[in-house]
Amino acid sequence: MNKILGFISFVLIVQGVGGVVHHFSGWFDGWGLIARVGFLEGYEIFAACALVVLGVAVGAASDTVGGKAGQGR
Repeated sequence: MNKILGFISFVLIVQGVGGVVHHFSGWFDGWGLIARVGFLEGYEIFAACALVVLGVAVGAASDTVGGKAGQGR
């Protein structure tokens, strides 16, 4: 479970950073998830920042889940 949450955290952070870089520089055109979602038109930077924050939160949760699983044995 710890590895799955770590991978999800990594993907969320990469998608968020890619969205921020695309918004400010124009690189990664069509590469990220944020650029492909139509209803986020005009709110791309907020959604990208939310993905980064969510990725950090999931990463912190994966560390917590990994720590509790080892203590029970």
